[in-house]
Amino acid sequence: MSWQLRRASVADLDAIMALEEASFESDAWSRESMAREIEHPFCYYLVGVDEATPDALAGYAGLLCPPGSVDADIQTIAVTSTARGRGLGRQLMQRLLGEAVARGARSMFLEVRADNPVAHGLYLSLGFTDIAVRPAYYQPDGVDAIVMKAELKAPRPAVREGNAR
Repeated sequence: MSWQLRRASVADLDAIMALEEASFESDAWSRESMAREIEHPFCYYLVGVDEATPDALAGYAGLLCPPGSVDADIQTIAVTSTARGRGLGRQLMQRLLGEAVARGARSMFLEVRADNPVAHGLYLSLGFTDIAVRPAYYQPDGVDAIVMKAELKAPRPAVREGNAR
């Protein structure tokens, strides 16, 4: 399976909202909130599609990382049921982590539902650690959120010719 990732745009909003509502039935974001996020300059949203069916959205993910901030936050991520377990979620997360580093962030935070062990496992495998629990965070279900953090590594500066020893 080969995934193509690209920046999300408002042209993707219908497909993003269809996946948002299917994935987060009881606590989906509003269309207006998602549109603001996609267009906001402090945010970085991606969509993923299968190369074989490039018109069908298979997943999306979003990052909040204002200029000059040392902290970044994963806002949301969702992958269709048919694409789960095939590497798309990992690729989306890796791109968001890279974008956060490029924007100067040194730490990345996220919340994951305590009843979602697959997503929790993915985040652990990407270097996140559990740092807190927010009781009954996800409403109206009353599900706890596990707060996770990853330390980001700054890119190594390029060595200029003549400066190497």
